Formats: sequence, structure tokens, C-alpha cells
Amino acid sequence: MGVRDLLYRLYERRLGTRLAPDMIPRHVGVIIDGNRRWARSMGLDDVSRGHRKGADKISELVTWCRDAGVEFVTIWMLSSDNLARPKNELEPLLKIIEDVVQELVATGWHIKPVGALDLLPDHTAHVLKNAKEVTSDRPGLIVNVAVGYGGRREIADAVRSLLQEHASTGASIEDLVEVLDVEHIAEHLYTRGLPDPDLVIRTSGEQRLSGFLLWQSAHSEFYFCEAYWPDFRRVDFLRALRSYAARHRRYGS
Repeated sequence: MGVRDLLYRLYERRLGTRLAPDMIPRHVGVIIDGNRRWARSMGLDDVSRGHRKGADKISELVTWCRDAGVEFVTIWMLSSDNLARPKNELEPLLKIIEDVVQELVATGWHIKPVGALDLLPDHTAHVLKNAKEVTSDRPGLIVNVAVGYGGRREIADAVRSLLQEHASTGASIEDLVEVLDVEHIAEHLYTRGLPDPDLVIRTSGEQRLSGFLLWQSAHSEFYFCEAYWPDFRRVDFLRALRSYAARHRRYGS
């Protein structure tokens, strides 16, 4: 190990020891961005190699979350808008996502799909549904994999589900208007039953949500990291936690 690596390890350890357990976010959302730009920065014509490199980072992230005491992590792997990408780019990406999910299953994590599975190819949807089924009883960190996910669509789907449920009871729209509140909608989101994210991390230097957990992130703290996702390190993750711990959460006030 070189001097630089040794100093890095010491700094990383120092960051980790200074994070008080009661200041760790319970739920972390991660927008993994920059795979294609990383590939191009490395002189690679095949952008799927960037996605593959980024996929290798996901298991590391999940382990970092568990070790830090995070209880839930939501990882945005593919937006619903991305489903319109050219077939020659989308198909390799979906295969990479399937491989990542199956690896997470094989290594013992509790997986929950988050997204419009009906928009996905049958095989990809099957992999996600199977991951949810076979890992549902596993204890510990819950890993939400957001595939075919879009925040606006999620809210629209939630309202549609709410209306269908209400109509099935024979009640009228007027009856629904009388009782409708934010909790009713929240109960029909893809993330129903889970706490809202305390911290949302985005890599690649972009400073926007792009539709990620629009409803749930109303009171979240945000951390934007310059590194492309394949270059995201544990020290970057710990810096995000440190930044979160230093903030005074106002919950919209």
C-alpha cells in the first residue's frame, strides 16, 4: 500500500468514527448518475461498459449503508424516461440491471422493486418480482431498486389506484373528496409502508432531482457529489453522511 492509499484509508476511518449513530439517516436515496459520461471520459465508445462499471459499485454502496446503520436505501437504476432509449443501448442496460438485482439476492439482501413494472420487458419484470418474493423475509437493510421509475408517474399511479380502490366500495367521487388527504395518496405510492428518505445523494455534479421520489423527498436533505457514479468512493459516501449530520432539519419551516 502506497503512502497516498494509506492516508486515504486513515482519512476514511477518521470520517467514519466521527459519525454519531443517532445522526445517521434512516433512509438514503441515491441517484446513480454519470455512467455514460464516465465511459466517454475513459475513451470508451461502448457506454454499456460505463453501466457495467457502475453496476459493480452498487453492492459496495449497499454494504456501506449497512455498515453505517442505514435501514433503507433506494437506488435509482433506470427512469421510466430511459425506457425510450435506442434498443441497442436499452437492452444491455436492462441485462446489467437484472444481473445486479440477482447478485443482491444471492448475497443476502432484502430487495423491494420500486417503479412501474408493467412498463418493463417481461423478463426484467419477472426478475424484480422474483427478487421481492424470495427476499421478503430477510432481516436488516431494505434495498429498494427503482427501475422504470418516474416521480410524476408514481403520483399519477397512486391517484389512479386510490380512485379504483374507492370506486370498488361503491362510493362516489364526492365522498372521496370529503376524506382525501396526503396520507391517502401516500398509502398508494410505490414506497408505501416505508419512511421518506432523510438524505438524497446524486453523483456526477448535476444538482436536480430529475423526478426522483418527488412526493417523498419534500423534507429530505440533498447532497450533490462531483464524482461520476463509477468513481464514487466510500469516503464520498461518508462525506455525504457527515454533511447530513451537520444540518439542522427544518422540515419545510
